[in-house]
Amino acid sequence: MSEKEVILTRGGLQKLEEELEFFKSVKRKEVAERIKQAIEFGDISESSEYEDAKNEQAFIEGRIMSLEKTLRNARLIEDDDIQTDYVSLGTKVVLMDIEANRETAFTIVASAETNPKERKISDESPVGRAIIGKAIGSEVEVKVPAGVARYRIVSIEK
Repeated sequence: MSEKEVILTRGGLQKLEEELEFFKSVKRKEVAERIKQAIEFGDISESSEYEDAKNEQAFIEGRIMSLEKTLRNARLIEDDDIQTDYVSLGTKVVLMDIEANRETAFTIVASAETNPKERKISDESPVGRAIIGKAIGSEVEVKVPAGVARYRIVSIEK
């Protein structure tokens, strides 16, 4: 079974590479030191510090493996590849919430880059799925917990 290709913007690729480097160079050493200290204190069979450090170590190693897999399967999407006549990965989109008469802007990214604080939503999210491939002026309906939200695409840019 082949692994799923992950499409990343240049910024998203850089962030994942930086996170991987941080986990490999900083977090691994920190948790190894915590484990070493816990062992030096003696009986580790009932040491909560030792157990916490081992759990953190497992998390760190899992995250490193996940990041390496993502980067191994990454395909970079360049600015020149991004079209603005329809919504696609890498586009910045302004949507008008038709009911609330309020605009909201965000960038469509692959799930590996999703970051709501930075207004980056996944192409696999309900809103992302609804607007991918649509042009300015298109109206879409998205099922949300409160029912159905209706949006109009106001603008699309790189």
